[in-house]
Amino acid sequence: MTIRTILVDDEKLAIQGLQLRLEPFEDIEVIATCSNGREAIRTIKTEKPDLVFLDIQMPGFDGFGVVKGVMEIEPPLFVFVTAYEEHAIRAFEANAVNYLMKPVDPDKLADTIERVRQRLAEKKSAEEADKLMTVLAQVAPDKAEEFSAADGEASDRFEKLINVKDRGQIFRVDVDTIERIEAAGDYMCIYTADNSLILRETMKDLERRLDPRVFQRVHRSWIVNLNLVRQVRPHTNGECFLVLESGAEVKVSRSYRDVVARFVH
Repeated sequence: MTIRTILVDDEKLAIQGLQLRLEPFEDIEVIATCSNGREAIRTIKTEKPDLVFLDIQMPGFDGFGVVKGVMEIEPPLFVFVTAYEEHAIRAFEANAVNYLMKPVDPDKLADTIERVRQRLAEKKSAEEADKLMTVLAQVAPDKAEEFSAADGEASDRFEKLINVKDRGQIFRVDVDTIERIEAAGDYMCIYTADNSLILRETMKDLERRLDPRVFQRVHRSWIVNLNLVRQVRPHTNGECFLVLESGAEVKVSRSYRDVVARFVH
């Protein structure tokens, strides 16, 4: 699959440098470059690219203005490239795939391209599944109902209640009430609104039991319930804090920044 890409930056050298760094990626095809926000909006609407590398600080429309300006069409994936780290949280709120600092680090660029591939593959799979269900509903409605039921069963395979033996008692915890989970070696500390319990289990094993659409790893030591996140608060070095319904704050490490992007989508 070729990923049709547009580069947007008011600095010519920055565009040239990014083009050179993208050359090793055979599936990336740079179809246009733009030097300002107005030109970028016009080109995105005309060319309908899969991916846009977008500078934030530009004369006239800045990078966030560009994103806002193309919301009337199905927008492409965006990767922000900037020298200013303080824009990281707004980048996530704009559902950016990633946020790269200038000069662009080759390893971080490679990681970003891999995320782009995954996002595009997920999008294509979802579109194909929708098309298939539409056709099935027209020509074989019974089969369509079977597929819908199977999809519901898939979501039912995750735990609804977790038994926790703590301090000589067994607690049955409704997973929807779990706000956050902290790892401490082979033990998990499970926090609900009114209690905290210790479970002897590894993070990896517990993750397999929870619905990943709700419970996401945001740090090597933390899982959070995304339904109970109330605010995203910026921190230094591209990290941020998730403020939960109870008022507790959990740091999102840089390796899990794409979780915030999915959350605010």
